[in-house]
Amino acid sequence: MSASKHYFDDPIHAVITGLRGVTLTNPSLLFDETNKTVYRHPSSISSPENVSVVCGGGSGHEPGFAAFVGRGALTACVAGTIFASPSAQQVRACLKDRIPPKSKGTVVVITNYTGDVLNFGMGIEKARAMGKRVEKVIVADDVGVGRAKGGKVGRRGLSGTALVVKICGALAEAGAPVEECAGVGRLVVDNLVSIGVSLSRVHVPGRSIQEAREEEERLGPGLVEIGMGIHNEPGCEKVQTDLPGLIKIMLGQLLDQNDKDRAYVDIKKGDDTAVLINNFGGTSNLELSAIVCEIAVQLDKDYGLKPKRIISGTFFGSLNGPGFIISILKLADTGLGPGKSMVELLDAPAEATGWSASIKPETWDREYTEIKSGTEDEQGEVRSTNLKVNAEQLKSGLKLGLERLIACEAEVTRYDTIVGDGDCGVGLKRGAEGIMDMLNTSTIGEDPYPTMTRIASVVEATMDGTSGALYAIFLNSLAHNISDQDSSNSQSLTPQMWAQALAKSLENLGEYTPAKPGDRTLVDALSPFVDHLKQTGDVKKAAEAAKRGAESTKGMKASLGRSVYVGGEGHTEVPDPGAHGLSQFLTGLAEGL
Repeated sequence: MSASKHYFDDPIHAVITGLRGVTLTNPSLLFDETNKTVYRHPSSISSPENVSVVCGGGSGHEPGFAAFVGRGALTACVAGTIFASPSAQQVRACLKDRIPPKSKGTVVVITNYTGDVLNFGMGIEKARAMGKRVEKVIVADDVGVGRAKGGKVGRRGLSGTALVVKICGALAEAGAPVEECAGVGRLVVDNLVSIGVSLSRVHVPGRSIQEAREEEERLGPGLVEIGMGIHNEPGCEKVQTDLPGLIKIMLGQLLDQNDKDRAYVDIKKGDDTAVLINNFGGTSNLELSAIVCEIAVQLDKDYGLKPKRIISGTFFGSLNGPGFIISILKLADTGLGPGKSMVELLDAPAEATGWSASIKPETWDREYTEIKSGTEDEQGEVRSTNLKVNAEQLKSGLKLGLERLIACEAEVTRYDTIVGDGDCGVGLKRGAEGIMDMLNTSTIGEDPYPTMTRIASVVEATMDGTSGALYAIFLNSLAHNISDQDSSNSQSLTPQMWAQALAKSLENLGEYTPAKPGDRTLVDALSPFVDHLKQTGDVKKAAEAAKRGAESTKGMKASLGRSVYVGGEGHTEVPDPGAHGLSQFLTGLAEGL
């Protein structure tokens, strides 16, 4: 139910303060609170005779479209309450009072929803009755609603609206007449297709928790809704699939010319396109970037399309919805000559916080030579030593230890969720699986130095975070300290020699971390293991000491690491996750040896 938690319980207050906040991030804007209109300050408009561009709709779609007000984009934006159209009176007041008096006309961009079309339409007709020159562009880019289902209402307006606003705004800024601005806007709509998906419905501030629960249950666990609208409207289907499968379905609905219900725009192999990947508001930037990659790969592989521009971010949101929209614009010829093509108008400067595309056209258009990926093996040829171990015994011990470590991942993760950030178990498992794969696919010889060097390299490549760095330092040091005991004659690496190398490596680790026994870290298991192996030469007794050391961390207050910042009494309930994981590995290692 985290989606139902908000900083504002009063949706009206959220809208008013949110609109006012837009003017604080762009000082050239003003706010008409009575009519919920954000508009450009007259002094910021260098050519007041230029055509004005207006858009609007219900709130909850931020940054659309109040944050698109600014030079090179919108002149004004009229907002309604959350997911509700502004009134005709608000629209009329904007067209009458918030447009420069010398403006040679206004283009009003409207998303195709009944309330928006009616209220903006009434406002436009009232403005025309007052002698204003006003043209409208209705954006209907959704393909989730096919021809049969759309009927007389037609397609819904989605994030393609951002592209229409940007292109119309850039053309108006260039001084084009109102008919030209509106005509190009309609041309954009005619060449535009979009589809949205979401993992869940959104919750509107001020509504009940029970309503949020019902909204979530409507979709069902493990399902993604394809064709979902920006106001919680149901989509065309619910599916259970992975990301590649999801993108395949979405691109099929956007581009499949054999789907006569949805083939709205004829986009063929090699056509010039611009692609907008729009965040509903609740998809992480990490996932959105990965989604962008999957879309680009499939467009190239399956459709022969290499977009001239790929733009991603939050442009037309749906509160905190965990979804995204793909919009594809076929870059049709505007017929207006140099400087006024669709791609040039998209690239034109805009001083609006909602338009986050910051890559300059010369960066897009430059030819980039291919650079060989990857790096050369930093290890090169690993030298050999005259030290010897029982290779099968070492491999057996390592594998048993790794198996125990992998098996306890859930337990370590649970501990780390209580006292840390929850990633310790996954990190240890990833490193263990990497080493296990190396043991299964390569030959382990009698010389321990190459084996330890390869293990250290695997840990460097597979484990990140603080624990990954600590293990990588320790294991690299261990490999070095083992090789330091080499001699001109062949000799077996005894438990005492292992202990000496381990002790020196622990000392080396101390140069990079102040962690000592009692600080509630992995050192609470590692240090007693090393000490007891050095004293007794018995790996089983050393592993038992490591286990006791790990168990002793239960109730111990952390002095280092992220646990220091975690409040509560979790440290009294569970041992240190890293120490526990290490003790499990050492126990298995001892059993195998």
